[in-house]
Amino acid sequence: MQHGGVTVWFTGLSGAGKTTITQAVAAQLVAQGCRVEILDGDIVRENLTKGLGFSKADRDENIRRIGFVSQLLSRNGVIVLVSAISPYRDVREAVRQKIGSFVEVFVNAPLATCEERDVKGLYKKARSGEIKQFTGISDPYEPPLNPEVECRTDLETLDESVGKVFAALEELGYLPKASQAVAI
Repeated sequence: MQHGGVTVWFTGLSGAGKTTITQAVAAQLVAQGCRVEILDGDIVRENLTKGLGFSKADRDENIRRIGFVSQLLSRNGVIVLVSAISPYRDVREAVRQKIGSFVEVFVNAPLATCEERDVKGLYKKARSGEIKQFTGISDPYEPPLNPEVECRTDLETLDESVGKVFAALEELGYLPKASQAVAI
């Protein structure tokens, strides 16, 4: 399939559904013959940004590094799917400006919903004080002001969220129209 390189940046609280949507979008893109790479925040932290903490400066550096890799891949025709909390608006905007071909997806779920989905037990640890500087609890999350896509994972199905991402990629010219012919 002919497509342009682009970075699709999924941002939202832990447990909002970023990884789930990213994996579903990736599977569908691969099935259509697209060149796709996933940069998941948890995996990146284990490899590319190991040693960075959770201060604002370290979080910003983490996002800048993910942005750098995303830029390299997307300028070479890869659809890069980034799944990272990326809590601060200013660094997300800086990465957007640097990459250029950028689609921001706000994976939006209320904090209470994210806490209910807390499979890793992180919110419980943050609430007890065991984890410091946890986004949404003791550290802020700055939602996007004008994302290209907003997925309300507490109100819509996975298929609906995936459909919104594909519709935006088509509308913005990164994928040909009607690319969603392959079912999830």
